[in-house]
Amino acid sequence: MSEHNEIDRVSGRSTTGHEWDGIKELNTPLPRWWVLTFYASTLFFFSFSSLSTIVWAIGYWVVYPAWPLVSGYTTGLFQYSTRASVATDLADLEKLRGEKMAVLGNASLADIEKDPALLALARARGKTVFADNCAPCHGSGGAGAKGYPNLNDDDWLWGGSLDQIMQTIQFGARSGHAKTHEGQMLAFGRDGVLKKDEIVTVANYVRSLSGLSTAPKFDAAAGKKLFTENCTSCHGDNGKGNPELGAPNLTDQIWLYGSDEGALVETITNGRAGVMPAWVGRLDPVTVKALAVYVHSLGGGK
Repeated sequence: MSEHNEIDRVSGRSTTGHEWDGIKELNTPLPRWWVLTFYASTLFFFSFSSLSTIVWAIGYWVVYPAWPLVSGYTTGLFQYSTRASVATDLADLEKLRGEKMAVLGNASLADIEKDPALLALARARGKTVFADNCAPCHGSGGAGAKGYPNLNDDDWLWGGSLDQIMQTIQFGARSGHAKTHEGQMLAFGRDGVLKKDEIVTVANYVRSLSGLSTAPKFDAAAGKKLFTENCTSCHGDNGKGNPELGAPNLTDQIWLYGSDEGALVETITNGRAGVMPAWVGRLDPVTVKALAVYVHSLGGGK
């Protein structure tokens, strides 16, 4: 870089060599006191910041849970726990609800439906519990999805009365509980009970029961014969189903896994065995009762 030794005639200082519209830039250094103050301030800031961070970290380790141990963790002087804090808040909430929940617990399902105040309380409690526990499968509004029943349509695998809904919530379906619903759709193809062409024929016959179109060369007589021999024991002679066995109604155009030929062939070939968990033991009895009332009120309860 070239040096500029030009001296400004007015100030007597050298210039940097930069000039704009006849205005020249003077090479004026910062005052020494300002430079020293800046360096001192910067050094103090970083020193204090580092020290305060270390002090804060040590303080946090001492008073709050911080260090993992073999079978737990250090609890700190404050003995603070977010889990315990949440548990305390929930316990306080239950105390506020206590008297009303006690009344709800002592009332029968029929009495709850007859009492507007109890019904409103049960629905409010049930709606909250449904959102936390049931919505992941049945949807926030209970409309269900493929493989998960719609709770709004008055079509029930295990019955839609208040008592039946409560029993299903308590013990589930194929949940492993001693009182669970155990019915399941057999795998007629996988187990070698029916041949592929027979399964297609039965699938088309099932479609015809609900007024759906069938394959061009579908043999209705053969389909009815196969259905009578293999399906009526669960679904009934007319295909109306049986809630005691969890056998769905095949005539109402409401399908859990789909109504097209491919979906029905898959169902008949490999069967279906969806699982609903048992909520007894996970939810307290009053909450289960409120949940049953809420589900019943969605629009599909009988």
